[in-house]
Amino acid sequence: MRKEEKDLFEQRKRMVYEFICDDMYVPMKIKEIAIVLGVSRAEREELVKVLDALIADGKIAISKRGKYAKAEAKIITGVFTAHPKGFGFVTVDGEEEDIFIPADQVHGAMHMDTVQITIAPKTSGKRKEGSVVKILERGMNHVVCTYEASKNFGFAVPDNPKFGKDIFIPIERSKGAVAGHKVVVEITNYGGKDKKPEGKVVEILGHINDPGTDILSIVRAYDMPVEFSEKIMNQVERVSNEVSDADMAGRMDIRDWQMVTIDGEDAKDLDDAVSLTMDGENYKLGVHIADVSNYVQEHSALDVEALKRGTSVYLVDRVIPMLPHKLSNGICSLNQGENRLALSCIMTINPKGEVIDHKIAETVIRVDRRMSYTVVKKILEEQDPELRKEYEPLVPMFERMRDLAAILRKKRMKRGSIDFDFPETKVILDDKGKPVEIKPYDRNVATKIIEDFMLIANETVAQDFFWQEIPFVYRTHDNPDSEKIHKLGTFINNFGYSIHIGQDEIHPKELQKLLLKIEGTPEEALISRLTLRSMKQAKYTTTNTGHFGLATNYYCHFTSPIRRYPDLQIHRIIKETLRGRMNGKRIDHYEKLLPEVAKHSSEMERRADEAERETIKLKKVEFMEDHIGEQFEGVISGVTEWGFFVELPNTVEGLVRVTELHDDFYQYYEDTYELVGEVTNRRYKLGQKVKVELVATDKIMRTIDFILA
Repeated sequence: MRKEEKDLFEQRKRMVYEFICDDMYVPMKIKEIAIVLGVSRAEREELVKVLDALIADGKIAISKRGKYAKAEAKIITGVFTAHPKGFGFVTVDGEEEDIFIPADQVHGAMHMDTVQITIAPKTSGKRKEGSVVKILERGMNHVVCTYEASKNFGFAVPDNPKFGKDIFIPIERSKGAVAGHKVVVEITNYGGKDKKPEGKVVEILGHINDPGTDILSIVRAYDMPVEFSEKIMNQVERVSNEVSDADMAGRMDIRDWQMVTIDGEDAKDLDDAVSLTMDGENYKLGVHIADVSNYVQEHSALDVEALKRGTSVYLVDRVIPMLPHKLSNGICSLNQGENRLALSCIMTINPKGEVIDHKIAETVIRVDRRMSYTVVKKILEEQDPELRKEYEPLVPMFERMRDLAAILRKKRMKRGSIDFDFPETKVILDDKGKPVEIKPYDRNVATKIIEDFMLIANETVAQDFFWQEIPFVYRTHDNPDSEKIHKLGTFINNFGYSIHIGQDEIHPKELQKLLLKIEGTPEEALISRLTLRSMKQAKYTTTNTGHFGLATNYYCHFTSPIRRYPDLQIHRIIKETLRGRMNGKRIDHYEKLLPEVAKHSSEMERRADEAERETIKLKKVEFMEDHIGEQFEGVISGVTEWGFFVELPNTVEGLVRVTELHDDFYQYYEDTYELVGEVTNRRYKLGQKVKVELVATDKIMRTIDFILA
């Protein structure tokens, strides 16, 4: 169909549909419709095509008697996620997949709006398609923007490309902002089809070139509370800096146990200490966690704020803490040589790595030494003579720790636990907030010791409370989506690997075996990443459905109550149970309270992750600005129809656009994740090594552009 014919057909569809939607319309047969609309016999066939097309679109329906009427569409409510290119997706509770909304069916909806949609009966792709019929609630009324000034007005360009439209700012509502200012804009009018949204500047964050403004913009965009209210700070001021005798009364006193904290050099909130002795051939492992709930009372202003925040957020240049620093770095931090209150999980572990006995107790502890990962690594891996001498009394314990961690890890691996060893990014900034180095985080023997000990404590606590049948917050990880796993299976076949998939179920062991097979191969990073993408997100729940990735039936977060609310929440439950106060009334209280705590904590964790990713992305772009024109070796980390992404050894990722591949016309093959040249048959696929040149960076869009070198 030519364009003119297509336009005419669409026009006729619109006209017939408007006629059927008219309030005066009564269901009619085709002959009656033709008479009323004055359609000649010769054009009747065309009318049939129009009506059939409207039925296919789900807009009208035909009765058994051959009468046409407006379709009674099922209305669904969900949250709209916009895409910069105009289309979007609606997330609906209970629907496995998001519903695709084509650009011409968005009907004025904006990013994060709550909308009503109808589902189209036929779709062009695999996923369901829909159309927005009503905007119930606007999701974003404050947007972080870069201000651009004109003579008599200004306009604000949103940082979030998903917001899609610039916002018109009348000059009298600009708050004196000048070009290049980062501003928070309150939207006063959402505009329409041909009209820009309108707004007013409510806060000036600083100039785009001022140190720290860029990160503050991200903080504001995610609506993260930074400052604590006066009321909360007054509450914190009243907290003692010392542990009193009254506090210690009735607790298990283990201050004489040999005990250390092992953290990063720059950590200030030390919430876990570890101890390890031998009992015959068995290990006696103590994981001692700061008793934060002693200082944060349920329903206090401090508790309400901690729940609201849900988690501490670790951005490249700052931490936004869940609790004020006076608590998290003071009385709740397990500082060396200080009396501290703790909640301890003391486990007896046999040489096979099985926990044969455990005790959870309220304790008083005193940490002997604050250790760092680097120092412990040097003692154990490099056998550094000076450090071994300095920490002589502790060295035997560190060696026992290394042995036990290896036993625990081996046992975990045996049951199928999946260990993704991806390098996390560490960005080093100078005092002006400018990135000077980007490198992968170091995972070593010391970080793994702490990781293994925290995992076993979290498991032990979760199992204990599951069998007590007490309301609790678990950390769960659902089985992967079977379609995604099948896709992964098809893809790895290209490399000569396979995974066994049972009745639409896969055991984590299969994925673990796959990761072990690919270790050290060129395709390792690629297959690991795709395996990770095929898995679901871990979340907090009140029902214990197990943890797929760790291949365990019981898991919770118990070890970080300073920086995660679910940990603080279960500490209260544990203490009430230990004190014999978990009666029917308290069980009812927690059954009502916990679902919302779990849901909100999961949401806040996702928000923190996204903000963290955004700040790292931003600093990567800024770091690369100074390297335009330079060449790099990298690996193809993602392939799409518009190009492929290349990851450099320092974890920076950029795009080679398909429009920059001038030697051929390239087709995208989704099932094998590759671009193939039609004439040359040249292929660009995941995991391939390529040499690229950096040609452009964009701080606002947070993009990096490469071309092939």
